[in-house]
Amino acid sequence: MEKFITHTGKLLPLDQANVDTDQIIPKQFLQKTERVGFAQHLFHDWRFLDDHGNIPNPEFVLNQPEYKSASVLLVRENFGCGSSREHAPWSLQEYGFKVIIAPSFADIFYGNCINIGVLPIILSDNQISELFLLAEKNVLTVAVNLEDKTLQVNDKALSFDIKAVHQKSLLEGIDSIGKSLQRLDNIEAFELKIPTWL
Repeated sequence: MEKFITHTGKLLPLDQANVDTDQIIPKQFLQKTERVGFAQHLFHDWRFLDDHGNIPNPEFVLNQPEYKSASVLLVRENFGCGSSREHAPWSLQEYGFKVIIAPSFADIFYGNCINIGVLPIILSDNQISELFLLAEKNVLTVAVNLEDKTLQVNDKALSFDIKAVHQKSLLEGIDSIGKSLQRLDNIEAFELKIPTWL
C-alpha cells in the first residue's frame, strides 16, 4: 500500500451517527473479491433514488457539486459499525477518501482502514461538532500531517492520537501481511525447529 505521510483535501461533512457497513456499501454489491468496482455503489441507498443507481439524490451531500473530489470525510460516532466487511473501506478509498474523521469507529472497520492506507482520525465530540459548524459556512480544506499527528482547518490546528503501531504502518505503507513478511527469516527459522512428524 502507499505510504501516508501528509494529505491535504476537501472535507465532506456527512452528519450521521452509527453509519453501518451496509449503508456504506450495501450487500447486493459484494459479489467480487477484488478491491475495485465498489466506489460507484458507495452509500448507494442514500446516494441514488432508484435501485439501479441511475438517478442521483440531489439532497445527499455526496452528490452536491461543491463536494466533488472531496477526500476527507467528516462523520459522527460509531462509523463503520455492523459487519467486518472490508468492502466498506475499499469503497471509500476507491471513491477518493484518504482520511475519515469521527469521534469513534467500529474496531474492525478502523483496522481495515489502517490495512489499506486510509487514515481514521478520532477527535472529541466537541471538536467534531465544531468542524460541522465550520463546514456549514464554507467548504473546508483540511491538511493532515501524520508524522506530527496534527490537522489544520482554516486557522484552527488540532492534534489527534493514534497508536504507534498504526502510525508506523501508515507512514511506512506496510499492511499486516507486509509486517509478517518482514519477519520471514524468523518464521522460517521457527518452522525448521518443528518436528517433521507434526
